[in-house]
Amino acid sequence: MSNNSDSKALKIKFLEILSDYQGILHKVSLIYFKNRTEREDNFQEIVYQLWKSYPKLKKEKSIGSWIYAVSINTSISRLKKKSRVEYNEKVPELADQSNIEDEISNNEAFQLLLNGIYNLDEVSKSIMLLYLEEKTYDEISEIIGISKSNVGVRINRAKELLKRNLKHSHHEHR
Repeated sequence: MSNNSDSKALKIKFLEILSDYQGILHKVSLIYFKNRTEREDNFQEIVYQLWKSYPKLKKEKSIGSWIYAVSINTSISRLKKKSRVEYNEKVPELADQSNIEDEISNNEAFQLLLNGIYNLDEVSKSIMLLYLEEKTYDEISEIIGISKSNVGVRINRAKELLKRNLKHSHHEHR
């Protein structure tokens, strides 16, 4: 089998995974970037990073965890850099997905979460997102790369903070 058809198969498989899991990319971008253009740039960057590390993904942990980990790490390092990246490598093109982001943003529960979550630190943001996506402490600790007990501590702290923020915003709206 020639290398060319190999890479073609790889690309097709990659795009399948991407379209199945792209909601994750949007959610992560939404919790880190308020500005739509920045979110779009970040989305592209995540796709690029996923594509770069995809060949190394030999049935490693679950695909979802890998996607979360790459999305979160990419977003956090992008926040630190805040620069546009030019890609010299061709990244597989995903069909236009802007409607998915709209669906997620229009979800009321997610909106509430977003409002509370913007005030959390970078790591806690992603931990709360994973927690609300019903990931186990084990999965969260694996994705974020911190100990399980630390995950618990941070979730409790973030919940307290969110409660305070929600109470606060509730009073403002009355």
